[in-house]
Amino acid sequence: MTPQIVSREEWLDARKRHLEHEKEMTRMRDRLAQERRALPWVKVEKPYVFHTPEGEKGLSDLFDGRSQLIIHHFMFHPDWDAGCKSCSFDADHAEGALVHLANHDVSYVRVSRAPLEKIMAYKKRMGWRARWVSSFGSDFNYDYHVSFTPEELAKGNVFYNYRRDEGYDELPGLSVFYKGTDGTVYHTYSSYARGNEEVMGAYMYLDITPKGRNENKIMDWIRRHDEYPASQ
Repeated sequence: MTPQIVSREEWLDARKRHLEHEKEMTRMRDRLAQERRALPWVKVEKPYVFHTPEGEKGLSDLFDGRSQLIIHHFMFHPDWDAGCKSCSFDADHAEGALVHLANHDVSYVRVSRAPLEKIMAYKKRMGWRARWVSSFGSDFNYDYHVSFTPEELAKGNVFYNYRRDEGYDELPGLSVFYKGTDGTVYHTYSSYARGNEEVMGAYMYLDITPKGRNENKIMDWIRRHDEYPASQ
């Protein structure tokens, strides 16, 4: 990195020009949010069942008395001993938002295919508070295109992030649902891959530093928060 060294006046002039681009981005983000809210909805017909510490629950139960629900599709294969480190990075950020979401008519729940006992053990290890349930034995992950069958993988016919690709057996995402006053549940939005970056505040902080994300491959530096060197 070889930065150009200039006077304060020259820096201010360059910063003002960049500010115009930042404002364009802010206005574009506002337009995207408005367009996202205007997307059509799909009625959820299938009776999904989730394993929770309180017993089996349906999707409608996960709203916990609120009208909006954000599902974090957390990568945790039934055979794994720990959750995905990149999804864990995402989850760390969500923890601080929970009280604000709950007081703005939004419930937040993590869903993984791992058995409930593995989920609860990993949740305790990470010290997280958010509700986390298992979709083991359900079609939920498959229907929302974050888990894939061996047959799909063998054919290289995985539908992820709205296109066909080779894929992996587990991939991340966020899905949003709305519950009407009559109890009907609707799917309103899903995002995948880099579409979820804006909820990861550490990335936004890194983007304003001189070295930026400093990645050779996306998220290659990330560790679970209890795996970084103790000195840091």
